[in-house]
Amino acid sequence: MSSTEDDQLAEFKDWWQRNGKPLVTGGLLALVVVFGWQAFQKYQGNQSQGASMLYQQLLETTLTPTGKPDPAQVADLAGKLKNEFGGSTYAQYGSLFVAKVAVDTGKLDDAASELKAIADKPSNPTLGEIARQRLAQVLAAQNKADEALKLLDGDADKAFVATREELKGDLLVQLGRTDEANAAYQKAKAALSDEAAVGGLQIKLDDLAKGDA
Repeated sequence: MSSTEDDQLAEFKDWWQRNGKPLVTGGLLALVVVFGWQAFQKYQGNQSQGASMLYQQLLETTLTPTGKPDPAQVADLAGKLKNEFGGSTYAQYGSLFVAKVAVDTGKLDDAASELKAIADKPSNPTLGEIARQRLAQVLAAQNKADEALKLLDGDADKAFVATREELKGDLLVQLGRTDEANAAYQKAKAALSDEAAVGGLQIKLDDLAKGDA
């Protein structure tokens, strides 16, 4: 090999060290990222499908001759959702279901525990608001209206303003704070259409006006 060829080979080796390897490494990394993401998406899809199937089974527990879910079956399915898909939206909807069954069977402490876990770390804002409002109702049933009111501090998403303000009104009535209750009911009414505002909410406002609340 001539000195010129030696020089060219040396230059190529130098170029390869500086550019070739990084290019190959970068290309391999890109492939790893692409295929890794595809595998992750497939995994997520399988996870979602598994959670969905368990949640569907949970809903089907209501299909009993009495029309009421079996508490033991509900607890079992919700437990599987928590263990296998903890923190997911499906698992938290399962917890809402468990809380409802607990309320129906008079186990308010159990219901409060389920709802508080969601409210503390909701998988999305909607679930968080639903859990807070239901927890407030449970606390009210436990004569803890002051504690329930604290859960409803701050602004709510527009879609939940009416239900939150009406619930605040109910709690304020329970505490004997009728003027504040009337203001909360008025806010709830303002957040609704005229048609929707006619009904239970208007009855509550009328009762306060009569002093019968």
